[in-house]
Amino acid sequence: MARLKVAECRRFFKAVSEKASEMGVPVAMAVVNAEGHLLALERMDEAGFITPEIAWSKAFTVAAFRSMSPRFPDGLTIQQWFKERNPQMLMNASMFTGGRVVVSGGCAPIFKGDELVGAYGVSGGTSDQDEVMARWAREKIGWAHTKRNDDTPQDVKDHINQIYDKVGLGKQKL
Repeated sequence: MARLKVAECRRFFKAVSEKASEMGVPVAMAVVNAEGHLLALERMDEAGFITPEIAWSKAFTVAAFRSMSPRFPDGLTIQQWFKERNPQMLMNASMFTGGRVVVSGGCAPIFKGDELVGAYGVSGGTSDQDEVMARWAREKIGWAHTKRNDDTPQDVKDHINQIYDKVGLGKQKL
């Protein structure tokens, strides 16, 4: 069973912090394991006082929903899927998790091979800024946000790509 190590989280935090500093946007970053339990949390100087909780909640949400279905590769897809189908269910999920469910950009699952090992969340900028920082850091340190042997059905990929188009991320494809 593959696991994330705290040292890996530190590398991710360092990369996010570099990009955040370049963009002039202080953030908080969180990493959870596959079950949504917090592994590491860091808040940059000057980041808002609530940003660590939001980053943690974003990571938790991705771990929870990505564990349930390949339809949820990131927070933006989760947000749009529930907006179109059942916004009340999203509110209910937030309620029965003590407010831990938060959907926004700047979060995604982390895979080692074909195994979901955790998720990350970044908070402090706009949803788009959080997404840019997180994706840049993820790519810099080599974290995968999909399985090595992706077995997601094509109709699901097509659906996710349609969502990306709707939220203005048409260049991003699953």
